[in-house]
Amino acid sequence: MEICVASIVNFRDVVVKKMASLDRVKVLVLGDSGVGKSSLVHLLCQNQVLGNPSWTVGCSVDVRIHDYREGTPEEKTYYIELWDVGGSVGSASSVKSTRAVFYSSVNGIILVHDLTNKKSSQNLYRWSLEALNKDSSPTGVIVSNGDYDREQFADNPVPLLLIGTKFDQIPENKRNEVLTRTAFLSEDFNAEEINLDCTNPRYLAAGSSNAVKLSRFFDKVIEKRYFTKDPSQLTGFTDRKRFNFKSLHYD
Repeated sequence: MEICVASIVNFRDVVVKKMASLDRVKVLVLGDSGVGKSSLVHLLCQNQVLGNPSWTVGCSVDVRIHDYREGTPEEKTYYIELWDVGGSVGSASSVKSTRAVFYSSVNGIILVHDLTNKKSSQNLYRWSLEALNKDSSPTGVIVSNGDYDREQFADNPVPLLLIGTKFDQIPENKRNEVLTRTAFLSEDFNAEEINLDCTNPRYLAAGSSNAVKLSRFFDKVIEKRYFTKDPSQLTGFTDRKRFNFKSLHYD
């Protein structure tokens, strides 16, 4: 059987052009190694639990695509690129410089922390400032006592979402304390918070409060990318139907 090389090249060019024409947004998934970023991304994209999660380390990134239609103008399909960035927030400057390549043209950021690990929550300040290219600001961030310059996020045009993992591992008598801490984080970042167990899909079940919060976040990301010239005027698609959160994997 003869294979036409020209046909293969033409088909490849068509696919590349088609991919380039898709309406897509880029969302970073940031947080310390081991907090469950890969499990979260797998749950979002596949609506399934990740069987054998591995740590994303070094200057690496795992990109997954989540597509959906509902909740957007004309119920059009948009593709969410979820960039699971690996490494430590305390990495050497050379590592951070390499990682900075992943931070270009960002439309949204999901900050992920382990609810059983307070340090991972504190490190979100440094992760966010690194991604927003503000970690060299003279005011800096003081994480030893939780105090920092909140004004650095006041004019942030990039929508943020805070997700706490391993909710199921928090003892009942500690949950109020942990939820109070996450509420302060949410206020600091001017972002909604979702607390869940990545091994249980029901936490993101269609119609749940978590699914609605996730929908509102994607609304803001899409509106900023495609419908708002002035990012400070983000309002969300308040007059349109919200996402009935469904995940269709796209390879």
